[in-house]
Amino acid sequence: MAHALDLVGERWALLVIRELMLGPKRFTDLRASLPGISANVLTQRLEELEAVSILKRLKLPPPIATWVYQLTDWGMELEPIVQSFGKWAARSPHLPDGAHMSVNSVVLSFRTMFNSDAAGDFRARLQLNLSGEPFQVTIGDGVIAIMRGEIAQPDATLDGSSDAIAALVYGGRDLDEAVRVGELNVGGDVAKLKRFARLFPLPDPAPMIRQAS
Repeated sequence: MAHALDLVGERWALLVIRELMLGPKRFTDLRASLPGISANVLTQRLEELEAVSILKRLKLPPPIATWVYQLTDWGMELEPIVQSFGKWAARSPHLPDGAHMSVNSVVLSFRTMFNSDAAGDFRARLQLNLSGEPFQVTIGDGVIAIMRGEIAQPDATLDGSSDAIAALVYGGRDLDEAVRVGELNVGGDVAKLKRFARLFPLPDPAPMIRQAS
């Protein structure tokens, strides 16, 4: 455990790893998805994580021909740890309300918080577009699969910022109202989208301990 903290325990390290869980990213993309991190700190974290073989830097072939950062196979093994850490933190009695969630954090939260009992026999093929990034969602037999890309002939589509979609799923935002004011755009079977939004219940918060005077 001490060695694990030596590897990923520095501030921002796990968030950088989270942002690479769904695929490689450029330095500028990482900075954009992590508001508050400075260029110097991000550079330092990337160098540290590369030095311990959690991620690697590689140059994409033409016509893109740009440098990106990508998790190694060993680095990808951190996903269930990141998910468990997030699920544990969801019970915090001090969980911030309405805090910004990046596209990757929303998608990974769906993988983490999906409740198969709540899904039951629900089946759906959905197209989600989070802040302009497309994701295909398939739900059936109590299992959810989410991956980048377009899905053919979806039952419904949901388009909006990552924060607006997070507010729908975790913040109790009414879908019809969000559509009315332009926060979200929908298409197809809206009833399936409303059911989808109820498949990720947050756990009850841990008791808040009052400090002794």
